[in-house]
This record gives sequence, structure tokens and C-alpha cells, in this order.
Amino acid sequence: MDNSHTSPARITGIYRYPVKGLTPEPLPHAELQVGQTLRSDRRYAIENGPSGFDPAAPKWLPNPHFLMLQRDEWLAPLRAHFDDDSHVLTLRRDGAMVVQGDLETAEGRAAIERYFADSHAGAIKGPSKVLTSPGHSFSDVPRKVVSIINLASLHAIENLVQAPVHPLRFRANFYVEGWPAWHEAGLLDQTIAIGSARAKVVKRITRCAAVNVDPDTGARDLTVPHTLMQRLGHNECGIYAEIITDGGAAVGDEIAAQFVGIT
Repeated sequence: MDNSHTSPARITGIYRYPVKGLTPEPLPHAELQVGQTLRSDRRYAIENGPSGFDPAAPKWLPNPHFLMLQRDEWLAPLRAHFDDDSHVLTLRRDGAMVVQGDLETAEGRAAIERYFADSHAGAIKGPSKVLTSPGHSFSDVPRKVVSIINLASLHAIENLVQAPVHPLRFRANFYVEGWPAWHEAGLLDQTIAIGSARAKVVKRITRCAAVNVDPDTGARDLTVPHTLMQRLGHNECGIYAEIITDGGAAVGDEIAAQFVGIT
């Protein structure tokens, strides 16, 4: 696919996920640093039974070790908010606070763990534990990246499944409009501008059953990966990009492939 004559896209939404598997937080802008995720993105995870994760020597582990929407759709109605300065995570359900705790203290983590142990014991495999390690990200992939969803591709999926598809099903960091459907698939290995930052597209995103879960209700009401595989011969939507030049990006900024002056 020749992407050199396609107009830049525009960022319509920026999101981070401080706790893996829980709800996102919208951001008006984000600072992007070389080799890093968005600030606090997937900074914490909730262990679903013993995983062997060692905070002193953190290593990437696959998703099934943690609470995740792919399997644990009951997480969707919980609304999470994380404060960077206080490190306090607040969880609400139906507008009412159910638990709050400082994730950088043993007491705060224990409060969150007790909530899951008391309220969702039948849905987890073993004692829940809040995991964190300085500088580590519990990303879906081993490298630190940002994820990008082209809204035109999402609209194409809506046509395939014959139903509305909430963009947050895809749990991306950046949502963009202005590219044709599936344009992003042709950007693999190219350098792109994200606002004033630069990034290299390193992988197309293979979709799992998490996108079948309605992010508002937790209902498992679609079969997106199956439909993509059946109709298109793949189950990919979106791209991962690794930041290679520091910069900032805000809602409304452009995101575009770079063809001149960048190596």
C-alpha cells in the first residue's frame, strides 16, 4: 500500500490505562518520551493467582496472569481513577465509591486486594495482588509502545458485524480520524509523527476476545476477532508504535507518516 499521498490524520482521543484491565482515563494531551509508554499506562496490574512476577527483577508476562477483560468481563462496570501525584486509585460502581487506596503503599494495595477478595472471590483464581515495579509496564506486548486505532477501520468493522462498536473496546492510547479504513496496516516499519513526537510503527495489533466486551455494561455481545478472520482473513486492527523522539501530542494534533528528513 502506498501511503505517501494520504493526508495526515487527526487525534480525536488520548487514553491511558493506569491499571491493566480496568477502565481508561481520557487525557487532553500527553508527553511522549523515547522508549516509553504514556505516563502511568499499564503501570499496575492485579494478579489473578500466583504469577511468579518479581518486582525486583520484572519480566513481561502474558495477559492470563492478570485480571483482564478478555476473560473477566465483570471488570467493565468498575470505574477507575488514578491520581499521579498521590498514587491513589479510586474504584466506583454505579457512581458509588467501592474502594480507594494508595498503590505505592502496602496498606493502599491491601485495601484494593481486599475489595477483589471480598467482592469477586468467585471470579478470580486465587488471592488477588496489586503488582508494580518502577519503570515496568504491564503491556500486552513485551516492548514499551503506544497503540493507535484508526476510526475509519473501526467503522469498517461496524459494517462487518452489523452493529455499533464502541471505540473503547479496543483499549488504545490514540484514536485518529482522517485516514482511509485499514490505512494504518500499511505503516508497518515506517516513522510517523504523533504531534511533535516521532515514533516507529513496530507491529499490527492482533485482536483478542476483549474487544467482544461492551466497555460500559460488560456484556460479551460481539464476535469481532472471529468476524475479522472470517471476512478478511486476519484479526488485526490498529498498530503499535515505539516513541523514537521526545515530544508532545494533544487532541486535535496531526498524526502522519514521515517520508523526508527522518531516518
